[in-house]
Parts: sequence; structure tokens; C-alpha cells
Amino acid sequence: MKRLLLFLAAASLFAQTPRTNVTAGRRYPRLVIRGAIVVDGSGTPAAGPKDIVIENNMIVDVVALDGVALANGRARRPAGDVEIDAAGKYVIPGLINAHAHTQEERGGIAQPLDYELKIWLSCGITTVRDVGSDTQKTLQLRKDSEAGTVAAPRMFVYPMFGQPKTPALARAHVQELKAMNVDGIKFLGINRDIMEAAEDEAHKVGLPIAHHAGVEETNAWDDIRFGTRSIEHWYGIPDAALDDGVQHFPPDYNYNNERDRFRYGGHLWREANPEKLQKVLQGMVDAHVAWVPTFSIYEASRDLQRSRTAPWFKDYLYPALEKYFEPNPANHGSYFDHWTSTDETFWKENYRIWMAAVRDFERKGGVIGTGDDAGFIYSMYGFGLIRELELQQEAGFPPLKVIQHATSNGAKILGRESDLGKVRAGFHADLLIVNGNPVEDFKVLYPTGIDTWVNNRPAHTGGIEWTIKDGIPYHVPTMMKEVKEMVARARGQHGTTSGAR
Repeated sequence: MKRLLLFLAAASLFAQTPRTNVTAGRRYPRLVIRGAIVVDGSGTPAAGPKDIVIENNMIVDVVALDGVALANGRARRPAGDVEIDAAGKYVIPGLINAHAHTQEERGGIAQPLDYELKIWLSCGITTVRDVGSDTQKTLQLRKDSEAGTVAAPRMFVYPMFGQPKTPALARAHVQELKAMNVDGIKFLGINRDIMEAAEDEAHKVGLPIAHHAGVEETNAWDDIRFGTRSIEHWYGIPDAALDDGVQHFPPDYNYNNERDRFRYGGHLWREANPEKLQKVLQGMVDAHVAWVPTFSIYEASRDLQRSRTAPWFKDYLYPALEKYFEPNPANHGSYFDHWTSTDETFWKENYRIWMAAVRDFERKGGVIGTGDDAGFIYSMYGFGLIRELELQQEAGFPPLKVIQHATSNGAKILGRESDLGKVRAGFHADLLIVNGNPVEDFKVLYPTGIDTWVNNRPAHTGGIEWTIKDGIPYHVPTMMKEVKEMVARARGQHGTTSGAR
């Protein structure tokens, strides 16, 4: 008891003497984060207080502090050029968004790239796997991010592959992408012979594959046979477990009509044979095919009203994105011109089976990552990834496991598990300093914070205070203030208000 009291007294004293003296956007030779409770990304419980020592862009030490020594003034603390006081705060690894798109326009209307980048960082995203955008621009963004000349997450560039006409052309296109120095390839709507040739060539040159399977010739069994790194979303997995080999579509179904596509996507999981599905999941595990389910991007299909009225739309929804969300067959994912309660009911059942399959997949030894695919279907950049954490918890994963999915698992999917995704010496300094305990409540990660009660009075707290990417600290409240001002100026120019319709 005496030891506990000494520790609490030291922590209280430490919390009352803040020593934060960093300048946002600048990397320091030696930065120390003081007194944090650390969730290291490996799936193990929180521990602290700890001092985290960063030299330039790398973590060089994580020092556990002795409460008795602290209370008696005998603790040896690592020195730093500057420091951030994290007493009473939690530190977790930066989040990895393994399915995202870099967007400078929506529906042909310009949208500043800085808007997306600032929200990504404010939501704790320090690494992004871009799975389809303007490849040359995103390669330049990757270069600028590496140099620290732009406030942006670390970028991994996976261009969309398209549909070459022959296997020989597919192999040639893989070589072209390799020559561009991309990080991987994203398949979407690809035929089997083209996929087989492209994957074979990609393995030869060291380019991993992310596959967004749709209603197409290929499914998860092809990913298993050909060696895909990750399956995106979910379509190809229940497809591979259908008894008749094809879903029971109505005669007038048209895949290019997105209302048809997404409406009957809501029926797919219930049509899969449960025994066959378990074999598919085991096959993915055995072949080391990871899964990035992106629960959050489809949530409007099961609860449209919730998605259309997200609280952050009021201040942070850019007009071009707001316009894009409106029902419009010309915009991908804007299919809600008549979405019924029956559609939502089917999608609720879809989620129940889908979430159980993801849970079974990990129990068999599978690797799950996190991604949000935001910029579509009422999902905002960054916010969609925090919501993904909440939905993975809904799926049955403990919060520590979800954090592991979003950090060290994401690094494994990227082939960077040796230096990304953990609070550990020898890893890149990608860290979040959080006002609150994310293991208790993922909502504390939203940059808008949470409303709560403190000392019997209403209070607003939570939010990430600092996002540190590659050793560079970014002050989240300042960035979100800039985003809010950016949105307000754009609304004034376009005469729009707020909220998606």
C-alpha cells in the first residue's frame, strides 16, 4: 500500500508540472515523451509510466519508471533536447490505414489535398496504403512525406492494375509499375488468366497484391492459389463458398447499376455455405492471405440515418465531399436514392455473418488489418478509420487486439513489421499521445473529443493531442482548427451549409 501511495503521489506531482516545449512540424535530434501509459501495439496490456526516447525519426529507448524512485526524487530520467509531458495520457503506435485513397477532387469538384492530409494525421493515421489514386502525384507525396517537407502520413502506393487484354500485357504492365517504383499493386475486377500472370510476375519483382474482388471471375480461392497479400472488403470470400457457384440474383440484376450491386451485396453472406466458408478461411490462413475488411465503409447500408448525420459533418465536411455523398448514379457509392428498411435489414444480417467470419478467420491464425476506404458512402477521411476500430470491437475483438490490427498487423501486411507499428526501440517514431484511455473507449481517438462528466460537472475531453509521424510532432487541436477554417471558407464561397443530405 505504501508503495502504491508513493507511486500515485509521484504521478500526481508529475502531472502538475507540464514540460512540453516542442514546436509542431519540426523533427528534433532528441525528443523525450515523459511519463506515458503505453499500449505498445503487440496486443499486450497497457503499462507505465514510461519515458519514450526519440532520436530524429527513431525510437531508441522505452524506459519504465519506478514509482518509488520518482516519489523520492531518485529516478534517473533520460535527457532530451525537448520533451512532451504525457503524464496521465496514453501513448499508442500511429494507426495504419491499409485501404485509403488520396483525393484532390470529388465528382469533378476540387478539394484541397491538405484537407485530407490534416484529418488523417488528426485521427492518428501515420501510415496510409493508397490503393488507387493519381499514381504520379501520390508517388511525389510519398517522397515529400519521407523528406518531412509536407505534413502527411507515410505513403505506400498501390496503383489500380486495370484489365490488360492478354497475360503477356499483364506481365508487361507489372514491369512498368515496378519501374515506377510503386510499393504494390491493387487488383479490381480482374479475369483469372490475367490475375495469374500478373501475380506471378509481381512475385518475381517483389510487388505485393491487394485484391478488391467484386462479382467477377476470380474469388478468394484464386487469391489463395496465386499468393495475394491481402483481400480488401469481403466480396470474394463468401463468393468462394456458394453452393451453386453464383449468387441468386434476380433476372433484371445489373452489376453496373450500383443500387443493384449494393442491394444484393447485402444478401451475399447468407447465401454462403457455412462449411465451405470455413474451408475458404482456413485456405486463406494457410496461404498467408491477410484480410482488410473495411466494416466502416458499408455501414450506411445497414443504418443510413446514422451515417448521414455524423456529428463531425457540421464543422468538418468539405462542400465537394458533401455534394459527392448526395444520391447520384454518376458517383461511385452514392446509391441511396431509395434505400429501404428491408435493405437495411438484409445488411444488418450481412454484418452479423461477416463479423463472425472475420472473427473465425483470426481464430484460425489469420492476419486482420484496418482500412476505411473513405471519401465514399458518407465516410470521412480518418473518422472512418476510428469508426472501423469501433466496428471491429463490435465484431467481438477485445480493444487491445483491435489496436494490434490497426498497428503491428498493418505493418505486417505492408511487409514492415520489423520497424513499423510498435512502441519499441528500433522502430520508427510513429506515436499518438491521447487524452484518455483508448482501451476503455475508442471514441477518445476522435479529434472532436468526447463529452463526459468530471467532478460532477459536464466536460469536454479526449482527442489525440499529438500525432508524431517519423519523429515529427503535429499538434492535433491546431490542425483541426485549420481544417474547420478551411471548410468554413469553402462553404462561404459555395454558399453551402453543413451536413450531408
